[in-house]
Order: sequence, then structure tokens, then C-alpha cells
Amino acid sequence: MWLNSSASPFLLTGFPGLEKAHHWLSMPLLVVYVTILLGNGTLLFLIRDDHNLHEPMYYFLAMLAATDLGVTLTTMPTVLGVLWLNHREIAHGACFSQAYFIHTLSIMESGVLLAMAYDRFIAICNPLRYTSILTNTRVIKIGMGVLTRAGLSIMPIILHLPWFPYCQSHVLSHAFCLHQDVIKLACANVTFNRLYPVVVVFAMVLLDFLIIFFSYVLILKTVVGIASGEERAKALNTCVSHICCILVFYITVVGLTFIHRFGRHAPRVAHITMSYVYFLFPPFMNPVIYSIKTKQIQRGIIRLFSLPHSRAT
Repeated sequence: MWLNSSASPFLLTGFPGLEKAHHWLSMPLLVVYVTILLGNGTLLFLIRDDHNLHEPMYYFLAMLAATDLGVTLTTMPTVLGVLWLNHREIAHGACFSQAYFIHTLSIMESGVLLAMAYDRFIAICNPLRYTSILTNTRVIKIGMGVLTRAGLSIMPIILHLPWFPYCQSHVLSHAFCLHQDVIKLACANVTFNRLYPVVVVFAMVLLDFLIIFFSYVLILKTVVGIASGEERAKALNTCVSHICCILVFYITVVGLTFIHRFGRHAPRVAHITMSYVYFLFPPFMNPVIYSIKTKQIQRGIIRLFSLPHSRAT
């Protein structure tokens, strides 16, 4: 039972100053949400259904798609509730749970991108041992490790939230609950909750990026040593989709960090819009990137949408 369950509920916020346009603003967001659900859902279906995609690279891609779906399904109900129905109230327990899943999935996305970099590193730098190193059992262990690391790392700050008294305005600055928003409303010493996320970001997200960067330095070194130009191009081509996903994720992370750190005088709408970009742009782009750049995924999509036609004829 949440310790503050009898307290007044938090109030979510849509786009301040644009309340009359909420219905119109919800339309493009709904299109993005539906596209994310269809795109990532299609990837998961293809990877499960197509035996040609039963390889470590695509298993990690399935983890990325599942993470993106999780972020979308976690934020979508409250966002659309605020914009469509002006349903702003959210109970403390529901808010803390939403914050936990949002932040856990963000850390998890970074971990999955790291696992995908490890997959490409083994495939290019040690191809003869690829299948013996990345067995199905090891892929499952890596996936469980990524999930456990994300879940446990966020737990300490979320477990503190029910113990804090909330005597401020109870108005959150987004249409979903974020830890940094909630602690602003707490009337207590929140030093641990302010410092711990910084440690997590540096110890995990930044470290993940550095390891990914170092792995690609080694990959590039290996590729340069390949004699055949055609083989070099083929090896690099297998990494393009992953590199694009890395750029999409980390550019949005940097953008969000930059506007929160240096954009104090920017309109609140700019901060809120950047938050939507952070949570929606990577899940939107990842299926698009892999659909465009990966021939096996392209073939699977063509086969999937040609099935009804072939049955009809």
C-alpha cells in the first residue's frame, strides 16, 4: 500500500497555454503512437514468425522493439487521457509506477543498444566463433541482464517517493509522470533522489555509449584490414542500421539534457515538446530504419503483406 494513498492526486499537464488546441494536438500524437505500435509490432511478429530471422542480431532487435512498445504503452494512456478527455488526475501509486516503467525502459533501451553493438563486434571481429559465442542461451542471459540492470538501478529512487510528503501544488509539468517532476513537489530532503539519477546516467548510459564507441573503433579497424572492397562494404552495411538507431537515441538524450540544463528561459512548451521527441522519436524511427536498411526485414514485410493477396488469388 502506498504511504501517500490518502493524499490529493497529482495533476498531469498537457501543453500549457494551448489547452483549446489539445484535441488538434492529439491527432499527430495519435498517428505517431499508432505508427509506433504497428511498426514495432510488425517487427516482433516477423522475427517470431520467420525462421530466417531466428538469429542473435534479430533477437536483439526484437528486444529493442519490445522496449519501444513498452515506452509507448506506458505513456500513451495518460497523454491521450489529458489531451482528449482533460483527465488530469493520477493517483500517487499509479504515478510512481508509471515513472518506474518509463525510466526503467529508457535505461533498458541503452542496454539493448549495447548488446546489439556486442553482437556486431563478434560477427565482424570474430566471425568463426559467432554462433558458438552467441548461442540462444547466452542471448537470453544478456536480455535478462539488461532487464535486471535497468529494473534494479531505478528501484531505489522510486521506492523513496511514497515516503515523501507532497505539499506543493501537485501539478506535474507533463502528461506522464517523471521522477524529476515528482520530487519537485516533495516537501522533504530529496538530495539522494537528485544525485542518484546523475550517477545512474553516468555509470550506465554514458558508459554504454563509450563501450559502443570503443567497439565500433575495433570493428572499423577490423574492416579496414579486409582485403576485398566488396567484403568491407558488406561488413559495414550490417552495422548501418544499428549506428542509425544509436544516433537517434543518443541525440535525443543530448537534446533533452541540453534543454533542461541550458534552456531555463525557454518556453515550457519547448521543454514538453522535447520530452515527447525523446520518448517518441526513437520508437518511431527504429522500425523505419531497420525496414529500409535490412533486406531480410524488407523481404519479411513484403511476404507478410503479399500473403492475403496470394490467398485471394
